[in-house]
Order: sequence, then structure tokens, then C-alpha cells
Amino acid sequence: MGCEDLEGNTLSVYAFVVKEDKPVGPREVMRGTNLSSPSTAYRQLQKLESLGLIEKTVYGTYVAKEKTSVTGHVWVGKNLVPRLICYSLFFFGILIVESVILGVQFFFQDLSPSLAVLYLVPITAGAAGLFLAEGLLLWRRNKQAILGN
Repeated sequence: MGCEDLEGNTLSVYAFVVKEDKPVGPREVMRGTNLSSPSTAYRQLQKLESLGLIEKTVYGTYVAKEKTSVTGHVWVGKNLVPRLICYSLFFFGILIVESVILGVQFFFQDLSPSLAVLYLVPITAGAAGLFLAEGLLLWRRNKQAILGN
């Protein structure tokens, strides 16, 4: 189940409830996500409950029902990570493979790599760097949304 309504405070509260992995109340959510008041936290918890992502216990606390897919993010354990960071890791892996191949050809086989192959390394490095930078900006923006309230 993917949920398009998860952004801003709602996303922060949902990620907090999932990460806690135990029943939490509005005051705990308020402190954990730096919301302005327990009533703000309560409104976000009610919204998540109406979306079917969390449920209220008999003690008035809330627990996550399931981890849902969130647009542009991926769950790594109990942490929500921007998908762009995963893409950057993919390109960094390719960059390492390219570098090893070029190193083996140059140092051990005494072959000089073609100019076309040499252009691949900076292109791959650029792609990895751009994905990483955008992913970190998105992650920081999400963290500031949590801490800014």
C-alpha cells in the first residue's frame, strides 16, 4: 500500500511511530518530532489512523500497523531513507568497478584505456555525486521539517 498523503509533519510522525516500534502517546510523539503541542501530535496521529497506517490501543496509545511505501523513500530497517541515496550508492558501485578495471588494465596489463572509457569515469562520478547531493538535501529537508516545528 503506497500513501501519497504522507509528507511534512504527517510523514515525520509516521516515521517516528514506526521507528519506536512500541505504543506511543501524543506527548511522546510531540517530544520525538519536536511538534509545537500534544494537540498537534494528536491531530497527526488521528490522520494516520484514518489512513489505516496506525491503530489506537485500548490504553490510548498508538502503534504502527505496517510499514507502507512512501513516495520517493525506501525503508532501511526502521529508517526512512530517500531513494536518491540508494541510486547514488548504485553509481558509486559502478564507479568502483570502472576504476578497478582501468587500474588493472593500466598497471597490470600495460594497456592504455581508450578515451571513451576514460570519459565514463567522470560521468559516473558526476551521476553518483548528484544523486547523493540531492538525496542528502531531501533527507536534511525532512529532518528540518521535523525539527523546525
